Amino acid sequence: MCGGSKEDTPIQGPLFARKFNTVDSFDTHADIPRYFKKMDSIGRKNKHVSIISAGWDPGIFSLERVLGDAFLPDNKSYTFWGPGVSQGHSDAARKVEGVIDARQYTLPLDNALIAVRNGETPDFSKREMHKRLVYVLVEEGADRKRIRKEIVEMPNYYAEYNTEVKFITKEEMLKSHSGLPHGGFVLTSGLTGKSKQILEYQCKLESNPDFTGSVLVACARAAFRLQQLGHNGAFTMLDIPPALFSPHSGDVLRSRFM
Repeated sequence: MCGGSKEDTPIQGPLFARKFNTVDSFDTHADIPRYFKKMDSIGRKNKHVSIISAGWDPGIFSLERVLGDAFLPDNKSYTFWGPGVSQGHSDAARKVEGVIDARQYTLPLDNALIAVRNGETPDFSKREMHKRLVYVLVEEGADRKRIRKEIVEMPNYYAEYNTEVKFITKEEMLKSHSGLPHGGFVLTSGLTGKSKQILEYQCKLESNPDFTGSVLVACARAAFRLQQLGHNGAFTMLDIPPALFSPHSGDVLRSRFM
């Protein structure tokens, strides 16, 4: 399994795929098609299997979006993240000069969630779906006004959202913000005939890394089975039959889970 930071995976993935079957959690959504093509080419050339972008989003949430779109004609899909810690946004805040540590919580807005659950299908802006709350530990004497401004106005991370910055002590950071919880919702609203239908999936995680690691283990099981079946190249969780993730046999799955 390929780990490391967001910058490491695009480098490590292709290197390891030349020698081994691999599983990774590459999560830059817009770059997944390009990364897939690169890993697929390497996998086919070296007769290895690479499962990319595995986890809960991308991964499980991707599956839920595809299923909602398949089952409900004339649909609209919504993804809400949180409440929970975004590791990427926290890292971005930590890069601001004068910041020692930061935790960013992504918070779905109740009004938006309620509207979708009520069957409404609005066109939300990012600001209308989520709020960002950042707890920041700064160096002694740091310019807090500048730090707040740099975080709130940071493009690609905070500028498109209502962002609140709270400065806290080292003790408070350790006591209240040392964990990495996360989660979210995928909702698909659509019609079957004249009937309005809503599908909702929720993910509530006490530890984002622990859960993602568990998903990657299931994908490693699937990668081994795919190769045993004669497959090679790159796959996402969308491309794999669910039974290949499971530790159970087909007979057990049909008797216990159907």
